[in-house]
Amino acid sequence: MRALLQRVSRASVTVDGQIVGQIGQGLLVLLGVGRDDSEVQVKTLADKIVHLRIFGDDEGKMNRSLLDIGGEVLAVSQFTLYADIHRGRRPSFTDAAPPAVAEALYEHFKDALADYGLPVASGVFGGSMQIDLRNEGPVTIWLDSAEL
Repeated sequence: MRALLQRVSRASVTVDGQIVGQIGQGLLVLLGVGRDDSEVQVKTLADKIVHLRIFGDDEGKMNRSLLDIGGEVLAVSQFTLYADIHRGRRPSFTDAAPPAVAEALYEHFKDALADYGLPVASGVFGGSMQIDLRNEGPVTIWLDSAEL
């Protein structure tokens, strides 16, 4: 499972001209589900994300977690995080999970975050989405469950 985290002061996702999810201060999480991922990776990744100390304290140092600041999460499924561009010029996505598996794990991921008491908004799985965000810092962090 792969996640691209962006620390935001606000973020929203729009589908067909309608905002379907929005948050204030917190994290935009672009989530890719791999072919070999399971609920084990969901728990590991969710735990890492909510406890990652990437928000500023009173001195401006990255010392606070999402839980510490009472932040929110906007989770958006993004299979393109599994793009393989080693051959040719068109990406291959064979390492991404099939849609039915990916959607189930994406839903489980959102539930795992919500279990920590965090507000979790989301996009539409498989939908064509537009994301609007204000990245703070900017802080952008890449996580791969295979490396945790």
